[in-house]
Amino acid sequence: MAIRAVRGATQVDEDDREQILDATAALVAEVLDRNALRPDDVISILFTATPDLTAEFPAYAARKMGLTDVPLMCATEIAVPGAMPKVLRLLAHVETERARADIRHVYQRGAAALRTDLPR
Repeated sequence: MAIRAVRGATQVDEDDREQILDATAALVAEVLDRNALRPDDVISILFTATPDLTAEFPAYAARKMGLTDVPLMCATEIAVPGAMPKVLRLLAHVETERARADIRHVYQRGAAALRTDLPR
């Protein structure tokens, strides 16, 4: 079994607790689904949010989904002038039989513009 990293991002419209929780849950669910992962396959997830998102910890959405024994951490992205606003990102470390080239990174909503090289 290999350890792989999976990236993902999404964007919300407002710094609103429910938007952050809903968008994060949708992102985590799609990362798991597109990579045929079960919660037991997840080693850890690092969530980041742009500095304009402070209404809730994105990791709380993963906890609400049942990832209660997975180490989760939240951090703030660096404030780069001109960077896309209101973006939530994740970096998940997982155990999988998939080759690195077969990992499917997930970029949703406006954040899809961050990785136009990825298939939808």
